[in-house]
Amino acid sequence: MPNLVHWSEQSYKSVFDPVAPERILWVIEDNGELQAFLAARFSAADCELENLVVAAAYRRRGLASELLQALVASARERKLDRILLEVRESNQAARALYVKLGFQENGRRRGYYPQPQEDAILLTLRLNCTASSAPER
Repeated sequence: MPNLVHWSEQSYKSVFDPVAPERILWVIEDNGELQAFLAARFSAADCELENLVVAAAYRRRGLASELLQALVASARERKLDRILLEVRESNQAARALYVKLGFQENGRRRGYYPQPQEDAILLTLRLNCTASSAPER
């Protein structure tokens, strides 16, 4: 998955540094083969989805959805207000998944991603942990 990740190896290693902000790194693998992973950072009120990657051979099997739903459940258990993320403007599959799970677009970072240079679309999922999480009808 090296061509799909935008962090350096050192950035991934820093997730495990004892003085780093609280993070989770969840991995889905089968027989030692990495299929997907998610990295997220927690603060007092928010969770930031930092990285979600699914290997090309394992896409469209629900792995990203599974990881995201687990993250939402974890954030709700922690009684956080929201989950934040940014996604490449051209990543239509990821954007569709985020919208399907209730994320809403709330901004843009121009030229955020390098190679190729591209805007980041900012998305937020409000968790409303103090109210019912069921959608209104």
